[in-house]
Amino acid sequence: MNLRIPLAVAALGLAVAAHGQTVTGATFVNGLALDGGLLDRTSGSNFDRRVGFFSGLFYDRIRGDWWGVSDRGPGGGTISYETRINRFTLDVNRATGQISNFQVAQTIKFTSGGQALNGLAPQAGSTNVLGRSFDPEAIVINPLNGNLLVSDEYGPSLIEFNRSGQEVRRFVAPANVIPRNAATGVPNFASDAGNTAGKASNRGFEGLAISPDGRYAYTTLQSAMLDEGGSAGRFTRIIKFDMATGEAVAQFAYEFVRTGEGRGVSELVALGNDRFLILERNNRGLGIGATLGTADKNVFQIDLNGATDIKSISLTGGVLPPGVVPVSKSAQIIDLDFNTLVELGNKSPEKWEGLAIGPQLDNGTFLILAGSDNDYSVTQDGSGTQFDVWLRMTDGDPYNASIQCPLGLTVGCFRTTGGAPATLTAEYKLLPGVLHAYTANISGYVGVVPEPSEVSLMAIGLGLLGLGLRRQRRA
Repeated sequence: MNLRIPLAVAALGLAVAAHGQTVTGATFVNGLALDGGLLDRTSGSNFDRRVGFFSGLFYDRIRGDWWGVSDRGPGGGTISYETRINRFTLDVNRATGQISNFQVAQTIKFTSGGQALNGLAPQAGSTNVLGRSFDPEAIVINPLNGNLLVSDEYGPSLIEFNRSGQEVRRFVAPANVIPRNAATGVPNFASDAGNTAGKASNRGFEGLAISPDGRYAYTTLQSAMLDEGGSAGRFTRIIKFDMATGEAVAQFAYEFVRTGEGRGVSELVALGNDRFLILERNNRGLGIGATLGTADKNVFQIDLNGATDIKSISLTGGVLPPGVVPVSKSAQIIDLDFNTLVELGNKSPEKWEGLAIGPQLDNGTFLILAGSDNDYSVTQDGSGTQFDVWLRMTDGDPYNASIQCPLGLTVGCFRTTGGAPATLTAEYKLLPGVLHAYTANISGYVGVVPEPSEVSLMAIGLGLLGLGLRRQRRA
C-alpha cells in the first residue's frame, strides 16, 4: 500500500499539468434578480449591511462553498466602510443546472493587525501611503491551507487572510504597476493626480485566479497602465505570483477586443495551470450613473503558454514591441448580454464582474455562474453627498428616470434628471444584483488538488481499504 498513495497524488499532479482544458457548448439556464436591499450577516444599520453583490465570485470545490466579494462599499471610496466578504448558499438542480434560493450564510470582515481594512480611499495629505485602504475585487481559496486570497484595486495589492478575515501576508506587487509619478517615484494611491505610470485609478487588480495545485496566483489589471496607453490602451497585464515566496515571477500582455467605453477585465477563472476563462466588458448597460447604450460583456478562454514574459518589457504608448507575443485568446465563449431578465426590464447590467466554475452536474457538464455588481444602488452629488437610487425597470432608461433619496430614507426624494421632488411608489426598486447560470463542457478541467489534510484522509481511507483486503485474503 505504501506505493499506492503517492501514485494517487501523482496522478492528480499529472492531471493538473495537462494543458488540454477546453470550454465548449456554454448554454444559458436561468437567472436570479436579487433584492438590492438584501442584508449581510453583520450587525448595524440596514444601509451598512447591504450586500453590494458580486465584484468577485468563487466556488470552493473542497468544501462546496460559494463566496462573493463586493468591493470597497457604497460611495466610491468616500464613505467609511469596513470591507467584507460573504459566503452564500445556492440551490443547484444537478440535472439541469438551474439555480435558486440564494442565501447569505456568513459575513467576514477584513482586518489587519486587529484593525478593520476600510473602503475609504487614502486621504488628502497622505495619498502616497496606502494605509488600511482596501478595495477588494476578487476572491479565491488557497487549496493548500484554506485561506482566503483577495485582490485589491487601491495598491494594487494581493493579500492572504485566514478564515476569520485576519491578514496573514501581503504579496509584493511589481514596481511597474504601482501608481506613481515616473519622474519623482512618488505614488498617489487615491487618484490619478500627478501619476504618469502604473495602474490607473480604480483600475487595479480586478481579476484573480489560483492554480489548482496552489503554487501560483494570477491577477489582472483591469485596464492598460497609464504609461501603456491608459484609457485608450489595447493591452493590460496579467501578473503571475509564486505562492511560496509572494513574489511576482512573470507578466503577460492581454489584448482587448476593442478599446473605449471603459473597457476592462473583470474576472479570471483557472481551468488548469496557465489556462483561464476571462471576463471582458465595457461600461454600458443598466447601472448607477451608467450610459445604457450597447452593453458588451463577454467571456473568452485564454492560454499563457507561448506568451512572452513582459515583466521587464514596457509597452510604451500601448504598443507591443516586435517579437512580443500576447496571451492566446479564443472566440467568444459566453455573451453575457444575450440573455436578460424580466425583473431588469430585459436590460443587461453594466457591471458583470463575477465569474466562477461551480459543481459538475449529473450529465458531466459544469455549472458556470456569472454575477453583477450593483454599486449598492448608491450615487453622489457634486459635493460628495450620497443618495440611494431607486429605479423603475420598465422605463426606457431606468437610471435617467430614477428617483434619488437620502441614504436609508424614502422621503425627501427627487428626480435624478431635473431634480424635481418625487414620491416613491412600489414600482421603484434598488438596483438588483444578478446571477446567471450557464452549463458548459470543460474537457480536462481540474478544479483543485486536495489540501494536505484531504490527501491524508484519502491515504487513511486507502490504508483501511488495504487492511480490509488483506484480512479477506487471510480469511
